[in-house]
Amino acid sequence: MTRREIRTVVMQALYTADFNDLSVEEALEVVCEGEPNEAVVKYLKYIENNLEKIDGIISSALHNYSLARLNLVDKAIVRLATAELLMKETDKKIIINEALEITKEYSDTGDHKATAFNNKLLDNISKII
Repeated sequence: MTRREIRTVVMQALYTADFNDLSVEEALEVVCEGEPNEAVVKYLKYIENNLEKIDGIISSALHNYSLARLNLVDKAIVRLATAELLMKETDKKIIINEALEITKEYSDTGDHKATAFNNKLLDNISKII
């Protein structure tokens, strides 16, 4: 699996958990057919164990907006990117760029508003971290 594929599966699992009110493990079973990739499990465990901190950072980076107002796909993308920024295993420019590419594919409706919003939000988050 490529890094992009891993990120996409993690985003899909986070979205599925939020949308269906499932645990991350249950959502992973829905998203992954067969044995999930070790890197996917690593990301999801990190996010699950640090969700309060991740959501706190996201909330503090949002201006005149709340975490509850984010659509579930964008919330999953931003949670993943924030977790990656906290893990400090990859350069922040790469993390943000990957998040924006996933946004373009799964959230943006062609007007680039979702991409621009996530870009600004992730820039604010990277400054906080």
